[in-house]
Amino acid sequence: MLKQHLNRITRGDCLKLLRAIPDASIDMVFADPPFNLKKKYNGYIDNLAFEEYVKWCEKWLAELARVAKPSGSIFVHNIPKWLSYYAAILNRHAHFKHWIAWHAPTSPMGKSLQPAHYGVLFYVKDLKRAKIYEIRMPHERERRSSYLRKDYGGKKAGLHPFGPLVSDVWTDIHRIKHKKYRDDHPCQLPVSLLERLILMATDAGDVVLDPFVGAGTTAVAAKKLGRHFIGFDVDSMYKKISEENIKNAAPDSRIGDVWVSFYLNEVRTLRDHDWPALAGHFDIPADMREIDYVKIAPRRHAHLFAGASSEYRKRRRA
Repeated sequence: MLKQHLNRITRGDCLKLLRAIPDASIDMVFADPPFNLKKKYNGYIDNLAFEEYVKWCEKWLAELARVAKPSGSIFVHNIPKWLSYYAAILNRHAHFKHWIAWHAPTSPMGKSLQPAHYGVLFYVKDLKRAKIYEIRMPHERERRSSYLRKDYGGKKAGLHPFGPLVSDVWTDIHRIKHKKYRDDHPCQLPVSLLERLILMATDAGDVVLDPFVGAGTTAVAAKKLGRHFIGFDVDSMYKKISEENIKNAAPDSRIGDVWVSFYLNEVRTLRDHDWPALAGHFDIPADMREIDYVKIAPRRHAHLFAGASSEYRKRRRA
């Protein structure tokens, strides 16, 4: 049954389709379900009664846990309100690892704090067998000067050349805000967000399942990183959009033989244990103190940063 869904988008009700997936057969599941906020989806109404919505979520969350391998991971994206209910449900089926806060400010909502993040719940099936990799992001820098935003004082020489380990608060991946970059879907996520999750929890050749695939972002990210995907969606239009996006993607998000995530021609996420194999592909200052001003880059993009080192030397002489 798994084979017939592999590397394709299947139209249908997610519960019926999930129930046909064998137990413990999926390496990673990711779900970005309807938020029940009256959003205008193409073929269904996002406006269930409170109890009806929670009961429906209990069913598909239990199925996600059932199909995940002992080494597998479960990620669920939503607003904090619903994640608090999801967590109570998932605690009965899997083991909590993290609540990832994805910094994504939205419009003010009256007499309340302004919403400034979405959450991603991270659960695993077996704490001892879970496949989890430490990942790194680039050093945060000032936009114009390329200075490091954080002052490391006299410790700059000991910094990792690429950047710090990623925490559970993500501020460096941004929402798709402009319509010209979006497909005809109200809740499209950036590919780089899914690539980070996939790099953190899977290996090449693993299977990633998304029961609410929408515009196909999860499937695109999986394909770009050399993973297999399974996508479900109840709507024929979204199925068509996803298939078009997948057709235009290629398994090319890598440097040499190492899978990484790119955003705007820069590496956005890499695995910590892959750095020894990647370091030779980057131009790194001989004096690591220059990292304060010099933004390292893959050698194929080194011309973009050619002036940084000379600028640093000018400042030291001044």
